[in-house]
This record gives sequence, C-alpha cells and structure tokens, in this order.
Amino acid sequence: MFGIFDSQEKKMRDNASNWLELAAKVWNYRRDRLNAKESAELVERSRELKRLLSERADAARLKLGIESLEGVLGRTGGAVYPKTSLVENVEFFLVAAIVILGIRTYFVQPFKIPTNSMWPTYYGMTPENFPPGTAAPNPVERLFRFVAYGAVRHTVVAPRDGQVSVPFLIRGDMPSVDYTIKEGRTWLVLPAKFKEYTFYVDGEPATVQVPVDFNGFDEIVLGTFFPDRSEVEGLRRSLMENMRRDDEALQVPTGKTVRMGEPVLRFDLLTGDQLFVDRVSYNFVRPTAGQGFVFRTDNIPRIMQAFGSQYFIKRLIGVPGDRIEIREPMIYRNGAPITGSKAFDLNGRRVSPYLGYFNAIHEDPRYRQLFKGETITVPGDSYLALGDNSRDSFDGRFWGFVPAKDVVGRPLFIYYPFTRRWGTAK
Repeated sequence: MFGIFDSQEKKMRDNASNWLELAAKVWNYRRDRLNAKESAELVERSRELKRLLSERADAARLKLGIESLEGVLGRTGGAVYPKTSLVENVEFFLVAAIVILGIRTYFVQPFKIPTNSMWPTYYGMTPENFPPGTAAPNPVERLFRFVAYGAVRHTVVAPRDGQVSVPFLIRGDMPSVDYTIKEGRTWLVLPAKFKEYTFYVDGEPATVQVPVDFNGFDEIVLGTFFPDRSEVEGLRRSLMENMRRDDEALQVPTGKTVRMGEPVLRFDLLTGDQLFVDRVSYNFVRPTAGQGFVFRTDNIPRIMQAFGSQYFIKRLIGVPGDRIEIREPMIYRNGAPITGSKAFDLNGRRVSPYLGYFNAIHEDPRYRQLFKGETITVPGDSYLALGDNSRDSFDGRFWGFVPAKDVVGRPLFIYYPFTRRWGTAK
C-alpha cells in the first residue's frame, strides 16, 4: 500500500525477487524440454541474481542481473514467459469472473427491483411522462439522467398525419392499453421479453416496447390523452358499454391529431432500485418478521406459471407457526398489530404515500388467502411475504407461502440509482 515511499534499492530488490519466482516457475514447468545449454544458462543467471540479492547489491547492479535473467527467460520460457497481452487479459478476466461468481453465490448478490410492489420503500421501474407539446430534457440533461438514474427515452413517432387512436380494454375495473408479448434481447445480447404497445395514426400503426415487468404504461397513456379524471371515467363507461368480449380491445379515438414525425407519446423510463443482498446471514440466524426478504420462485407454482424462475423481494410478514390476519389497513400477527418494520407502522396509519394493507378479494379468482375475517397459519418450513404497496403487489395473498429452502437473503445497500434512497436498505 505504501510502496510509493520505498527507496529505489528496495523496489529493485522486490523486482528481482519477482523475476526469480518466474525463473523458478519456468524451470519447474519446462526443464524436461530444455537442452543442456539452456538449462545451465537459466540456472547460472538465477544463481547470479540470488547472489546479488544476498550481497545487497545496489540498484544498478540488480538491474543488470535482472536484464541478464530476462534475456534467458525470453528464450526458454515457452508458454510461461513471455506471455502475450491477450493471454494475460484472458487470465485476468477469467480469474475476476470466478471471484465475482463466488461472491455472488456465497456472500453478496446484486438484485434489481423490477416492479413497484415494494413502493415507496423500494422503487421499481418508474416512468416520467413528457406529453407532446411540453418541455423535455435536452441531450445534456438526458445523458446526466441516464448516468445518474438509468433513464432511457421511449418515443412513439407519428408515421403520418392524422388522429391518434389507442386500443383499450378493461383490466380489473380500469381502462388498460392492449399489448402483445414479444421476444427480444437486452443490450443486443441477453434474451428478454417485452410488452409491445401499438398506436394508430389515421389507421397507420406505430409501436413502442417496454420491459415485460413494467406496469406503469397505462398511467402514461391516460395522462397524455385523458388527463382529467372525468375523461378517464367516461372512457371506462364507454368501454364497458361497447366491448363485446373482455379480451377484445376496442379502438378508441383520442381526439388528438399529430403531424408525421412528431411524437405521439414520449416518456423516460427510470431504472428500478439496484441493491446488494446479504446471502450469508440466514445461514446462521433465522429470518424475522419485518425484514426485507429476497427469495427464489422455483417452487411457487403460481409465480412459475406467470413469470418463470425469478428472484422476488417482499417484506417478511410471518415465520413458521405465526397466525396472520389483515384488518385493513393493519396486519395482525398472533393477535396483535404487527411490529418489526417502519413500513408496518406507516401502512397501518396510512401515512402518505403508504396506502395500508388490503385483504384479498373474493370476486377476483387470482387471490387464494387473507380474505376479510380470515386468519391463516404459516406452515412449518415456510414463510409469508407481502409487498409494502399492498394495493399493487403480487404477493402471498395470490401465491401462498415461500418454502424455506428458497430463501436467499435480506437487502443490504441500494447502490444505484443515485437518488435520496441511495444507501442502507430499509
């Protein structure tokens, strides 16, 4: 660490020792392939440099001894020395990859929050809308936002002049833009799935793709074309009256006209919180209610059917044997209001922006437990996890319990993006 303060002689002695180690490696690896002259020369130059070291020769003499040994090594080293820069770089990155994989597997794993089920504790992908006709960040601001927040611009460009129409249907009880799932790649390499939305300008299609985990697109479209609550309610009623089937989208004219080449829709998509997950602690201590809770989904059928193998993050609500009930807006654990996290208190008192906890809904067939008035018991070797954003969280109310064998760890530190949430995870 403090080598910059060493004398020239000390640095040269260290350098000589390193060359002697390399010479010993060449001798051990290649002596059966060296002829008698090469072997004798390598041994003689190594002995000479060792002698200079033992006599504590000055830097100039050591330098001459090193250069003499280096010349022999260049002729006898084969694949051991000299190495090409390509080989050295490959070795470096291979060792680095092994170290990183080891750290990820056993100690600390990076994790990206995809959705807003844990909002406002952790943020998933978040949109920032810039409706056509309003100001948007300039190129310099966009670069800063990309570096600091992972903000990526998405724009739908009008293919011709005309009125914009949007294919809507009803999901739940609200208008939602229809989409299709497309296969693609992130960074042009990694396989990924995307939601593709199609708009129409005078009948001509224009599309935009977003990550499949992003669920805020309806908010952007409604904010752009139907900004007043009364307009959204009118759209909802019209869809309810005119849709022939629940899964059939209806083309809705927006009343907005654009010119060819102008933006139909324009927004930035900010990356979700990226954090480090502690994979060590739960090998020694049992998870406790209130902790952030990361787990694999491999053995949760309803998640596997919907998303495949994933890592999820929720809030740990119940450990084996706990009795859990939701009395909106509060969770009760073993007959008393739950404790162990600030999020429990804020949700229980509905301190903005926390909205409280919500029961499962009998009318929605996707729910399976924690209906109003129901108390459930967490089975052995399992855990119950819910999202802090209970109104918009695909959690244990839908898919049940987390097997203990699939628990990964707890969040440690939000390292990106560089917002006020940067720092120790809650």
